[in-house]
Amino acid sequence: MTTRNLDALFHPRSIVLVGASNKPGSIGAVIARNLFEAGFEGPILTVNPKERAIRSSLNYASVAALPIAVDLAVVAAPPDSVPATIAQLGEKGCRAAVVLRAGYGQGEQIETPGQRQAMLDAARPYLLRVLGPNGLGFISTRPHINASIAHLMPAKGDVAFVSQSGAMTSAVLDWAHTRGFGFSHVVSLGESADVDFGDMLDYLALDNTTRAILLYVEHVKDARKFMSAGRIAARSKPVIVIKAGRGAAGARAAQSHTGVLAGSDLVYDAAFRRAGMLRVHELRELFEAVSTLAAGIKLTGDRLAILTNGGGAGVVAVDAVEGIPGRLGILKPETVEALDAIIPVPWAQANPVDIVDDADGARYGAALKALLADKGSDAVLVLNCPSSVADSSQAADAVITVLETRMRAPVLTCWLGETAAAGVRRRFAARRIPTYETPDEAVRAFGHLVSYQRNQTQLMETPPARTFEDPDRAKARALVEKVLGEGRSALSEVEAKAVLSAYDIPVVETRVAASPEDAGRCAAEIGWPVVVKVLSHDLTHKSDVGGVRLDLRSPAAVEDACRAIIASVAEKRPEAHIAGFTVQAMVRRPNAQELIAGIAYDKTFGPVVLFGQGGTAVEVIGDRAVALPPLNGVLAREMIERTRVARLLAGYRDHPPADMSAVAGTLVKLAELLADLPQIAELDINPLLADENGVIALDARIVVHETRVEGTGRFAIKPYPSSEVCELSLTDGSKVALRPIRPEDEPSLVDLVHRSDPQDVRMRFLGSVKDFPHLMAARLSQIDYDREMAFVAIEPNGDTCGVVRIIADPDNEAAEYAIMVRSDLKGKGLGFQLMTEILAHARKRGLNIVFGDVLRENGPMLHLAEDLGFKVTASDDPTVMRVVLDLRAQAAAAAASAGAGV
Repeated sequence: MTTRNLDALFHPRSIVLVGASNKPGSIGAVIARNLFEAGFEGPILTVNPKERAIRSSLNYASVAALPIAVDLAVVAAPPDSVPATIAQLGEKGCRAAVVLRAGYGQGEQIETPGQRQAMLDAARPYLLRVLGPNGLGFISTRPHINASIAHLMPAKGDVAFVSQSGAMTSAVLDWAHTRGFGFSHVVSLGESADVDFGDMLDYLALDNTTRAILLYVEHVKDARKFMSAGRIAARSKPVIVIKAGRGAAGARAAQSHTGVLAGSDLVYDAAFRRAGMLRVHELRELFEAVSTLAAGIKLTGDRLAILTNGGGAGVVAVDAVEGIPGRLGILKPETVEALDAIIPVPWAQANPVDIVDDADGARYGAALKALLADKGSDAVLVLNCPSSVADSSQAADAVITVLETRMRAPVLTCWLGETAAAGVRRRFAARRIPTYETPDEAVRAFGHLVSYQRNQTQLMETPPARTFEDPDRAKARALVEKVLGEGRSALSEVEAKAVLSAYDIPVVETRVAASPEDAGRCAAEIGWPVVVKVLSHDLTHKSDVGGVRLDLRSPAAVEDACRAIIASVAEKRPEAHIAGFTVQAMVRRPNAQELIAGIAYDKTFGPVVLFGQGGTAVEVIGDRAVALPPLNGVLAREMIERTRVARLLAGYRDHPPADMSAVAGTLVKLAELLADLPQIAELDINPLLADENGVIALDARIVVHETRVEGTGRFAIKPYPSSEVCELSLTDGSKVALRPIRPEDEPSLVDLVHRSDPQDVRMRFLGSVKDFPHLMAARLSQIDYDREMAFVAIEPNGDTCGVVRIIADPDNEAAEYAIMVRSDLKGKGLGFQLMTEILAHARKRGLNIVFGDVLRENGPMLHLAEDLGFKVTASDDPTVMRVVLDLRAQAAAAAASAGAGV
């Protein structure tokens, strides 16, 4: 379940409190007070077997005795009685329940899995949704519902807050109350036995009373559901998250460097970023970010200009920029010239711009206009310090006047002080001009804007076309299955490199030698110098036991190195069995950077890809970034840019830039390998050398296990479904390839539209489309395969000639379809085959209904729908017909027909 019946939680027609009480201080009395005093306009009923009335309202002895059906129940019953209570409520027609602690503060909670499961089993036959148990409850301000044990009712607002912590929920309510901050909804999830973050995000994404969503996260239970819902919500409104447990040690015991480096908090950070959310780390920062993003400012870059009447405040702001994902802008010469005419004394002619302490409103306004016109900055922070020779209110008036003609200009303000500044800040806030009390808070807010804009851009950025062929999946799979068949958990270095080679990741040629003498012969064949390493299934980190010898230049040196390795291993790991040695050429690439790239497994989000600075000190350096697969070129480059080693890869002094396409391509290939080989638990390439000539893997390590979750079900984001590829034959004998759409197909979608007749385009989009902008094309090509599917038909020359898609609701119950065939391909049966394929996919994923809206004048599409079994009915719009196919009924009819035939 996801959003089904959540309307009964947010918009009930009636409410019942089970466990109501008149006893002062009891949980039943607290909830009754909150419910009755919130102002809910519908009936509120109460159930208590021992009371005649609750707060002067007639009470009922049992749920069965209720005179009417209720939409929402608030349950404060003893834990043992909750399952039976839920079943009784379901029989009474109830569709949602908030299950609270029956003995608040007395330890009476639904704690055992058996109790929770019994409660869910009781709810399931009635599709009754359960919020909790053991949370603070639920508040919705517009319908005046306070179904919680909170100590106050918040003001109305347009921000929703969803929390896993009751204590944090109370703290946020108290913090917001003192500052006049309002909410649309406040939801305490408790144990999330049923309703969880994914459900809330799905519902709130479409809630028109909610402009922004705040999350307090302790852990995520269903990663794929969270990511799917989060990405959808973040595309429509700001989603800001604060995550608890940031400092906890998250790395588990692992055999690889990546397993150690990929700590759980890094993975959560990657998940929030990938979903387009903004992560903050403090409660105050949470509300700062809401206020900042609510201003509607759109950035085009990360450069900040600072305007101040006090040099000290400007320096504080400059120092703060060092700690955010942004930088100081560099003033353009024309801006400096304009400011020369504004500032009456010699000035530094640089950012920050100090217009000195006697700056009046006119000087502030003129300087702000000059900075807003400057092409070297993307936003302006205006600072004001109290001054005895200038009026700070006049300066504020000037800023407001400039912004009146520049709606949502990228301007942030900070008026320091209390007496005069407090009134100015209220005036700014009333006009939705972002304002802060200190320079560092203001700069941090700019960092929020930069991070949020980057995350949003990443959601919709078109990746470059793939530059590599499909891998040799069969070869890699055979290698892994061979190792598992032998009862081993780790591949040898040679086997690991063979897997990488199958995925077109360059590796240095490596040979296996059984003895020191054999190693000397192999080295002579390879050529000098060489590297010799120990070969042992018992040793993970060879260098830790002296198992690596470099720069060997003769057979005798190789043999001596092998004997030294044997002695070193015998001393440090006497139990380890040495199977032989590996010999490889000593790679000399003086400009190369040592990198690490690999795969690890997170218990919540599944497989992750790791990248950073490599070498033997990789854990000490700690320079790494983590990302959730699948990856494309854009995501891989963003991942690289989050590391310090990225600056070295960009080139410096006599070191030319590394081939970033090759580095990013390696990460994309690793993510693809993850999807194809679920047996791989951990993988290291360390070092991966990268320079201007590309990349090469010098060492590799792979750990495998029998799969815990089949296929791609272990991924938090469903990867590209490469198995859904086939070929279609058209009526004229020509053939086209059919495959799921990729993000990099955006240009071909635009080409499909541009090469089609405007009338056909109008039929597809139910209206004229004069242009096909990037955001629309990106939304149609960058899909969530867990909830959507789009198939593209590709001609032999690579052109797209048709596309068909379905978009399912969060409950996977019904999906809307859309189809378009390029005008010159119409009449060849492509449309019928596309519809047949997408309907087959809908059946396979368990959908019950497929529907679509078709213009009444689109006769060919209406006839095709009827041929496929759709029922055609009128819609609210007289120009549009609704076509609906009941897949469940169709399947039942087919089964009955087959049975009759037998």
